[in-house]
Amino acid sequence: MAKIISVANQKGGVGKTTTTVNLAACLAKQGQRVLIVDIDPQGNATSGLGVDKHQERASIYEVLVGEADSPDAVIHTQVQNLDLLPSSIALAGAEVEMVSMMAREYVLQRALSGLSDRFDFILMDCPPSLGLLTVNALAASDCVLVPIQCEFYALEGLTQLMNSVHLVRKHLNPHLELLGVALTMFDTRTNLSSQVSEEVRRFFAEKVFETVIPRNIRLAEAPSYGQPILQYDARCPGAEAYLALSDEVLARVKGGK
Repeated sequence: MAKIISVANQKGGVGKTTTTVNLAACLAKQGQRVLIVDIDPQGNATSGLGVDKHQERASIYEVLVGEADSPDAVIHTQVQNLDLLPSSIALAGAEVEMVSMMAREYVLQRALSGLSDRFDFILMDCPPSLGLLTVNALAASDCVLVPIQCEFYALEGLTQLMNSVHLVRKHLNPHLELLGVALTMFDTRTNLSSQVSEEVRRFFAEKVFETVIPRNIRLAEAPSYGQPILQYDARCPGAEAYLALSDEVLARVKGGK
């Protein structure tokens, strides 16, 4: 059965999609069968893997509204062992359509039930909000990974996010755990990054991954070429960091931490 991980933070621009795509690619490189579920209407994880999100095909939207079965919507990517359940523009209206559905918080969980035995990991790239799509992802997940950028507003809204995780655990998914917090966009040239890192580690203690993702131009360039960083520049600091993060994720999942 797959380990289902939501990559979530209601703040935009914190590295959710970058982390989802590159962590998934690194896990796939280590022989894990990985699926990315792009549940963000912006569809950046889809385009970041070189898939045209405007192309007519079954997507996560059709799966959520019952027009397609999830196995039929999964597509292979250019990365070995890495598949994708793509997003589409239509997903922007999915939350409105889901409001009237029975057990609307579990629509995604039901949709993924036919996929769990095909993969070792399912990573979900959540939208930058705490709306119904994110709630569905959390309700369907075993754990949540929270990227936090090493900038001034890093901790703003974090209490709200963790409160939402707590509410989902209490009312919808008692097995939901915090897998860890990943520090992203770390700039070694500034004291601010170090100060934010210290504050986050003080707040979350051992839940913070040791690996820190640096601010790296190659990481920023890779999505425009539709490639994970391992394909675009496997020797850059960003690629090395995500490989190290994948090692930590594997260790925590296998160790039950």
